[in-house]
Amino acid sequence: MGGFFGVASKEDCVFDLFFGTDYHSHLGTRRAGMAVYGDDGFEKSIHNIENSPFRTKFDKEANSMHGYFGIGCISDYEAQPILVRSHHGSFAITTVGKINNSDEIIEEILKGNTHFFEMSNGEINATELVAAIINQKDNFIEGIKYALDIVEGSISILILTPMGIYCARDKFGRTPVIIGKKDGAHCAAFESFSFINLGYTLEKELGPGEIAIITPDYVKTLVAPGNKMKICTFLWIYYGYPSSSYEGVSVEQMRNRCGQLLAKRDDVKPDIVAGVPDSGTAHAIGYANESGIPFSRPFIKYSPTWARSFIPTIQSKRNLIAKMKLIAVENLIKDKSLLIMDDSIVRGTQLRETTEFLYDSGAKEVHIRPACPPLIFGCKYLNFSRSNSEMELITRKVISELEGGDVTDEVLREYADFNSPKYERMVDEICKKLKFTSLRFHRLDDMLEAVGIDPENLCTYCWNGQE
Repeated sequence: MGGFFGVASKEDCVFDLFFGTDYHSHLGTRRAGMAVYGDDGFEKSIHNIENSPFRTKFDKEANSMHGYFGIGCISDYEAQPILVRSHHGSFAITTVGKINNSDEIIEEILKGNTHFFEMSNGEINATELVAAIINQKDNFIEGIKYALDIVEGSISILILTPMGIYCARDKFGRTPVIIGKKDGAHCAAFESFSFINLGYTLEKELGPGEIAIITPDYVKTLVAPGNKMKICTFLWIYYGYPSSSYEGVSVEQMRNRCGQLLAKRDDVKPDIVAGVPDSGTAHAIGYANESGIPFSRPFIKYSPTWARSFIPTIQSKRNLIAKMKLIAVENLIKDKSLLIMDDSIVRGTQLRETTEFLYDSGAKEVHIRPACPPLIFGCKYLNFSRSNSEMELITRKVISELEGGDVTDEVLREYADFNSPKYERMVDEICKKLKFTSLRFHRLDDMLEAVGIDPENLCTYCWNGQE
């Protein structure tokens, strides 16, 4: 995944850029960068943040970089922003998304006797590819629109120029682009909360396919938004920060409603309700409030040094290290029946280990309640994980075992139907494999009700396989 932040200001923008970008750190763990434009032209810096937070790595740049316009990003994949010199002039660009047809686009562009730099894994930097697509056209507006049109997957873009910052939201609005304003400045962000403490207020959310430019004085729409949106529902379930809102819907409130609706359909009577920290907490509070069963925190994340995920350097102890961020409160676990809410079950490994951890700490029962339906289809539109195959999903492993091999999309959709016998068999088998006392997933219709906007505007592909 990834997130970005941009500022156009009459004053030096680097303070706002530094902290606004940092507020997107929950969206990526590998690369981060900032680029600014000012009296001395363009400056850019990129760092690896796998084992250090953004603020630590960019402390020097926060004091040394200067400019009036700037963009920053947090990324799980390619290094960015990148600086480009082209017939459009010099510009910096950062993107969020996933390009499924990159090979075809690269092949077409290479016909023009140009070149790309290969990354260490042999792939082409997706942001560099988007810049090359834009450069196929005579001006930025046509180039950005062309990029939005031909990319299969999704792409949202910020482009830093001496005239201002071009902002473009994916043509189906799968990820957000939100504009804030204050005296003498405008900003563009993935996360709506990221600019509030910096003194900005909400100006607007770009619509699907909308292209705009921000300057210190104004926001101007250059290409009007389309009328078809498929924003990613998983942003509310997991990836969005609790204090954010998308399309006017609060992430925290949506998660509370998820828990409430799950509780209304449940019949177990545990001693306490808890959430896997941190993404399951709000869901669990909603469940507890609706059911009347006390909310508690039987395990705590050790946040002073485990505030974010990172790749342990001691590979031989990797599995042990992954568990060390959760500390048991054994007095709240021993001889208790626990209902645990998490945002989702992907591979199942971590939740199985969490359950074993609770049993080892004296739990009598562990009932698991994910806040979304079973994830059956790999996401086509966003880089949510580094999984190499859909078969890494616990659902797909179980379905393959039940069906005796590979299955068609039609059969997979039967397993996705919460009213079908195959769905019940799959859930029962997952429960046994992961050693839960019981397992009940959130229903798709209830989850969509918890969001509260027209379901036609929500992408649910990973749950039901529908485009």
